[in-house]
Amino acid sequence: MMKAHTNTFGVVFYLRKYKANNGKTPIYARITVNGKRVDISIKRSIEESNWNTSKGLARGNREDVKNLNKYLEQVRSKIVQHYQNMVLQNRLVTAEAIKNQFLGIDKKEHTLCKLIEYHNTEMKEVLAWGTMKNYFTTQKYLERFLKSKCSTADVYLAQINYKFITDFEFFLHKWKPKDHHKPLGNNGIMKHMERFRKMVNLAIRMEWMKHDPFAKYQPKFIKVERGYLTEEQLHTIEQKKFSISRLEQVKDLFIFSCYTGLAYIDVVNLTPDNIAKGVDGELWIFTKRQKTSNTIRVPLLKQALDIIEKYQDHPKVMYERTLLPGMSNQKLNSYLKEIADLCDIKKNLTFHLARHTFATTVTLSNGVPIESVSKMLGTLKFQPLRSMLRS
Repeated sequence: MMKAHTNTFGVVFYLRKYKANNGKTPIYARITVNGKRVDISIKRSIEESNWNTSKGLARGNREDVKNLNKYLEQVRSKIVQHYQNMVLQNRLVTAEAIKNQFLGIDKKEHTLCKLIEYHNTEMKEVLAWGTMKNYFTTQKYLERFLKSKCSTADVYLAQINYKFITDFEFFLHKWKPKDHHKPLGNNGIMKHMERFRKMVNLAIRMEWMKHDPFAKYQPKFIKVERGYLTEEQLHTIEQKKFSISRLEQVKDLFIFSCYTGLAYIDVVNLTPDNIAKGVDGELWIFTKRQKTSNTIRVPLLKQALDIIEKYQDHPKVMYERTLLPGMSNQKLNSYLKEIADLCDIKKNLTFHLARHTFATTVTLSNGVPIESVSKMLGTLKFQPLRSMLRS
């Protein structure tokens, strides 16, 4: 990408001789930025003998010549003003962009920032808030990349090519946060690239882009083994009593997820209406994953039922008509780090870990077929279970 503060810029007028007609030749303005040029017809013609090639002006003192030269200077001044405005606005400066400004062709809606804005507006009613927050984070990284590496606030979609994409990935690998956050890991970077790609795909569907700059790009994920708690670690947390109420509440929400496999957002959204008797006469949780809308049907094990009963008179539960008192996912995961330290568990304790603990320690380790586990977790379309875990 071109840097606005290092642009080479020029405007000259010349005659397009091969278009001469009836003894007169049309005058064109040539805009050059960093060696790349575009031409604009200024809708004026002149006899070739009355043109000063070296000065790029009409020659003579006649009134019509003076008026023509005055018009040429007005055109030059207007083009220069567009250039200066783009530099001041920290926008991408190209000869084509200046030409579009001069001709009044507004292509602002076909820029990366406009695409992101359109995507976030259209998708906010479709995607979960947690997913949208991830897109907002990707947006911030793209804005930082444009500012620090491209010296501009925005780029036209036509400027996004394979090199732009790989430069952005390299930028993410090299990014060093100034706050307390850790540098991005490889898989985190690949998730940003995936979100960027989805926004570009939207632009292609909208016919705002002619070519797919991601066509030859291959994300490079590193396979990571999913963590989970062993039966001993799970029982250690279960049996731990906390005098601080917020830690006790976080522990219970985590344990509830370990025995149901529900994601954080699905746990805090549960209401009494989600509990019903199954065909086996036992209590089950009937709900849908907010992330995928897939059906979830999970047997309500004794450990999970005890937690529900523990909080049935909790003020927040009674006011919001939920099964359990909720809190923000960010706070919850922060408190889980405290719980891991207090329980001397050397694992990155997150709410997502509970879901994997259910899928391994609570179910697979107890002989529940993997197909049944997948159906209970809502990762496959539900069919009646042949094997169910009994408390």
